[in-house]
Amino acid sequence: VNSPMPKMEIDKMKTIGYFEGTDSNVLTNLVADGYSTLPLANEWDGHGKNASHLEPGDVDLIMGYLHKLMPPLRKPKKSESAQVALDMYRGLKPVDLLYPAKAYAIPVLVIVPTECQKEAKKLLGDAAAFVTVVTPEELQEKATALLKKMK
Repeated sequence: VNSPMPKMEIDKMKTIGYFEGTDSNVLTNLVADGYSTLPLANEWDGHGKNASHLEPGDVDLIMGYLHKLMPPLRKPKKSESAQVALDMYRGLKPVDLLYPAKAYAIPVLVIVPTECQKEAKKLLGDAAAFVTVVTPEELQEKATALLKKMK
């Protein structure tokens, strides 16, 4: 008979906020190691809890691919309704989406292949100062190391 996890154990459990597309094997391995996960969304795709609305204690670590942090940039169409929708994201930057991470000192792992990391840091702008850029291959190791450091 399975019994529910004691409340004390649940309270100690660290939660990983992840953007859509994050390697499901890495997430599964982290869950098997005793961590929980929470899907995160950017402002424009709505695939989870909006990352810009995180509050202290919601997540202990954030991870996701670079493209999930970059708002859509395209010219507005002639129609007024389309222009309003597209202009809504114009001027947004990764730092806007990740502001709660900066404010609450939540570590962020941005997944970028080695050959794109230099350009990624430019694209991240101000957010590059407080995120860690990792390759897909080192994601699980870096995430585990960060989570184990937390009390």
